[in-house]
Amino acid sequence: MSSLVLFNYDWDAQGFARHARAFPFDTAGFDLFSFPSNVQLARFDLHRFVERLAKQAAAKGWTAVTSNHEQFGALAAAMLAERMGWPGTPVKAVLACQHKLYAREVLARVCPQANCGFDRLEAAYGQPVPQGLTYPAFAKPVKAAFSVLARTVHNRDELQAHTRFSAWELWVIRHLVEPFERVVRERLPQAGSAHSLMLEEPMQGQQYNLDGYVFNREVRPIGVVDAVHYPGTNAFMRFELPSRLAPALQARALEVARRFLKAVGFTHGLFNMEFFYDAASDSLKVIEFNPRMASQFSDLYLQVQGIDLHEFALALAHGQDPALLPVRQPSAGAAASFVYRSLNEGEVVSMPSPERKQALVQAFPKAMLLEFGKNNGQRARDFKWLGSYRYGILHLAAANEWQLRQDCLRASDMLGWPAPYADARHQPVPRTHERLAPASRLST
Repeated sequence: MSSLVLFNYDWDAQGFARHARAFPFDTAGFDLFSFPSNVQLARFDLHRFVERLAKQAAAKGWTAVTSNHEQFGALAAAMLAERMGWPGTPVKAVLACQHKLYAREVLARVCPQANCGFDRLEAAYGQPVPQGLTYPAFAKPVKAAFSVLARTVHNRDELQAHTRFSAWELWVIRHLVEPFERVVRERLPQAGSAHSLMLEEPMQGQQYNLDGYVFNREVRPIGVVDAVHYPGTNAFMRFELPSRLAPALQARALEVARRFLKAVGFTHGLFNMEFFYDAASDSLKVIEFNPRMASQFSDLYLQVQGIDLHEFALALAHGQDPALLPVRQPSAGAAASFVYRSLNEGEVVSMPSPERKQALVQAFPKAMLLEFGKNNGQRARDFKWLGSYRYGILHLAAANEWQLRQDCLRASDMLGWPAPYADARHQPVPRTHERLAPASRLST
């Protein structure tokens, strides 16, 4: 029994490696952010990719496939699982989640109170933006990942500037979206083209992530992770577990997820629902649904709850119930994924030296560090597409939130990077909100 993991990079490479003995696997796919691997984007086609893997399956002994890659992997895994008769998320459900405009239309039907105002931007990239639109508005691609080209625009001029790209940028955008577009035209034509931007009514509140999975058509929660932004931006500063969100509100979010997932035919697999909760208006608004695991959180759940989402993914790929997997003794009371980011395009960021990284390993043996060093052109593109430059991510876990903050300040100093806290002088009060337990353990 062997598995196939598609587009296995960053957190996934480390997460799936933890289970290589129990779930042996091979990998396929390319790295979108590394040369020369990303040259494959020029001729990438999901149908050809899946067909090639299907022809190799018997010889390789593959009996399952999984992927947490948003751009291509989750859809490719669904298509291959369908082609081979393996357990997997239905293709149409993946398409419905990843086509952001269609997902809004579904949510408007089944749970309008959790939706926001939205519409397609009826203008091709670089073409004049229609008059009479309402501002401010949140503009984002109908199909994208990593918050690319997603930002608030306050007037027509800002929106017009947001849709202007060089010939090279247009080539990249088209080749990132076109593989998805071909499958949408064939399998979910009512969704319309993914080659456009959409506009949403700006939402307020604190951002959260509901993680869960569906097995035998039953939606089961895993937990909620809090998202903290750099002040005045929509750029993530850190992700924290356990959550501050009250259990009743977590249950409310879960009910929204149940309605949406049932409506799109999501009958199997991991999911992640991003949402805002605004206490002032008591409103819960969905940002988007991801038909896959949020890989960045897997390590956090392992430390704080003793469950491994990468193990869940492999079990689901083989048709096994994750609720039957062993729960490990948690090693920490709090954990976070700290995002190091520059908001100043002219700032020069230095990657940590081998000596600095060695000091970090010695001080924090369980820390996970990812570096994203880029050249001037790549940084400029990040600022245009994302509004900032993410140059590093560090995962830490500690006994409580207070200790976690102290460890982050110390680790950041070791790396030579500013700690991802808005005010380093503030000392947080450890939070003790109960977490939402998986459905299979609610009675314990």
